[in-house]
Formats: sequence, structure tokens, C-alpha cells
Amino acid sequence: MKNNNHLRVLEHPVLGAVKVKSIHFNFNGRQIAAMEGDTIASALMANDIKNFRQVNPQAQNRGIYCNIGHCFECRVQIENDVTVRACLTKVYDGMQVSSIIQNK
Repeated sequence: MKNNNHLRVLEHPVLGAVKVKSIHFNFNGRQIAAMEGDTIASALMANDIKNFRQVNPQAQNRGIYCNIGHCFECRVQIENDVTVRACLTKVYDGMQVSSIIQNK
């Protein structure tokens, strides 16, 4: 897997600075490395994952668009089927995250 740390959001205007402590979470069953304080979106982008959800069977994938919480394109599901915006939600060690697949 390609490392894209240059894509990492190190200073978020709302959530603050990312710490240097490494953590891990699961995205669609894959273990993903992150930094404490990362958003789900910045951690996925740093691990070369750009598709967060699928909106129809023709595989029109969605991911980061605005990265400030306005567009809702980066929605993912976390534990208990809660839907969140990946660009605003901090990741934590052991978090379970999955793509949303919508069939229109």
C-alpha cells in the first residue's frame, strides 16, 4: 500500500492538530494505520484510499470533495450502523468503519 502522508490533514481548522501517536482502525475489514487526532478521511487518504461509498450499481464512487463537512460526499458507517462524515469524525484505535453502498 502506497504511503501518502503528504495528503494527511495535520492541522484541522475545527478539530485541531494531529498527534504523532500511531493507532489502527478497520475499514471494510482491512487494518489501516492512522495518527491519533486524524479524521477518518485524512487517515484513509494517507493510506491511498479515496473511495468511501458507492451510490449505485454502476460503481460511481464518492470520497472527499469539500473536506469541511458541507457536501456529505464522504459519509461512512461506524459501529452500530451510525452514519458520519469522514472529514469531521476523528478516528480512534480499534474503530470499525465501513463503506456505504446505496442502490438507487
